[in-house]
Amino acid sequence: MRDAIRLYGRYIGISIRGQMQYRASFAMQAAAFFLVTIIEFCAIWALFDRFGSLRGWTLPEVAVLYGMVHIAFALAEGVARGFDVFPQMVRGGDFDRLLLRPRSTALQVAGQEMQLMRLGRLLQGLAVLLWGAASAGIAWTAARIGLLIAAIAGGACLFSGLFVLQATLAFWTIETLEIVNTVTYGGTETAQFPLSIYRPWFRRFFTLVVPLACVSYFPAHAILGRPDPLGTPPAWHWVSPAVGVGFLAVSLRIWQVGVRHYRSTGS
Repeated sequence: MRDAIRLYGRYIGISIRGQMQYRASFAMQAAAFFLVTIIEFCAIWALFDRFGSLRGWTLPEVAVLYGMVHIAFALAEGVARGFDVFPQMVRGGDFDRLLLRPRSTALQVAGQEMQLMRLGRLLQGLAVLLWGAASAGIAWTAARIGLLIAAIAGGACLFSGLFVLQATLAFWTIETLEIVNTVTYGGTETAQFPLSIYRPWFRRFFTLVVPLACVSYFPAHAILGRPDPLGTPPAWHWVSPAVGVGFLAVSLRIWQVGVRHYRSTGS
């Protein structure tokens, strides 16, 4: 495990040094991500400016939820970007080289690319989270800070797991299936609003199938000190982020099944 972590760190170091060769390009891309996500939040602000609240949620409370989701997604985009571009490796036959190396294929794919420009989304999410927490008057305790960190880490694991599953499909489809983006990039749009505003079948899907609610909606209730109108027990709000870690573990097992069924394209 220690060797794997050291190897992944070297992969990331190479990727960062490569990107920092063009620092102006990096700065502009990071700023672009920051501005684009700011515009997204402005749309949410306009919604609350018109209607005042959303099923009892105020703008600062939704800002906390928004910040948690976008920080987690930015982390996942940064560390699991290799899985997002994996179909290109399958089409070009480059995955064959990874199979010849005595290291985990998942580790090698994850280390293929780390996008520093995602820092713009992370910083924007952090700024919105801090503003929302201050405006909502959250009484921070060690337990709530720990839960916030656990929820973000669990969310990063869950989004990374979705990238892994999307990449696994490429073993059979070769091409990327755009429908998967409805639960990755589309999932961030869903999770930045309270789950209670959606229809029951939609809530069940994002709780039981793609458990985004477990790393955002449920822990947000404990952090904000809100009761859940859906009736989930308060104890569940504190342990639900662990579901994200479990989701990633299951996704990596499915990845191994895909690797065993891999057939080279012969390119």
